[in-house]
Amino acid sequence: MMINNLLPCEIKSVNIDPILSRKEAKPVFSKDGVYFNGKFIKNYGDIDRNRNYDDPLHLYKKFGLIIPATNTTMEKEIWSVLINNHDVESLRGIGFHTSNVVTPKPEIHNKEDIERYKKIFLDGLQEAVNTATLSAPDYMILGMSLEHILYGIDEVSTLAEDVKLKTGLDWTTCHEAIDSALNKYNANNIGIITPFEAQGNTSTKKMFNELGYNVVADVGLSCGNTQHIAHIPDRLKEKAILELLDAKGNGLDAVVQCGTNMSFINVAERLEPIVGVPILSINAVVLWHALRVNGISDKLINSTRIFRDH
Repeated sequence: MMINNLLPCEIKSVNIDPILSRKEAKPVFSKDGVYFNGKFIKNYGDIDRNRNYDDPLHLYKKFGLIIPATNTTMEKEIWSVLINNHDVESLRGIGFHTSNVVTPKPEIHNKEDIERYKKIFLDGLQEAVNTATLSAPDYMILGMSLEHILYGIDEVSTLAEDVKLKTGLDWTTCHEAIDSALNKYNANNIGIITPFEAQGNTSTKKMFNELGYNVVADVGLSCGNTQHIAHIPDRLKEKAILELLDAKGNGLDAVVQCGTNMSFINVAERLEPIVGVPILSINAVVLWHALRVNGISDKLINSTRIFRDH
């Protein structure tokens, strides 16, 4: 598949082991009994070895998570939400199982770098998806802000839909999660903050414009290495939101943060009461979307407004 002759993003069919994919009783026992000190005890345990037993750590959902190998933030922020809400019963029955897209050249200083990174990411996406399916997930999350490397909603949604189709699983993607959250707030005028350079922000603005939003102001923090995005200091993020995006002065309905390797949940928690509008931290919003569409509707603390409001 080629999109506008730019995107070599053919996603081959995912070869899922039939043992993992067919509906069968789990676990599969090789014998009707157990071995004790090397001797077999038949029918031990008083259990029916032909019926299905739930995984006690995944009573609600098993999520597969796809992120670039350079991303050290998204998992941490997801687990921080779960830890901060450890007393919520439904969260005790879910788990996240991460598969990395290998991206050995993380430099993104210019257009050529971005094109190279795009090719590396798209070439490695298939293998990461294959690996994720080995854990037999119920649902998948694509933890990559595709608008950084793809131009406009058509390219982003085409790739996302192709991945969904070939896996046979439902997915949460960044653009769908943010769109859903913005709709919850009936937002139209938005400000955007990203770790990207000018080209990345141009693509991001185009995507949101095509989704029907008015991007009033945008900030790109110009990080030149995808791994280094995790090291952007909070004080720079906060200063940019308060002074440059200026929610009140610009009449913003919401602030949107893109770039899953840029930590933002704590920043949003601190600044939302000050700016007076929701700050949609990408990792919080992606998790919110994945939980909500899977029937987990608990209101969560220390996880930004979206989890308390909707």
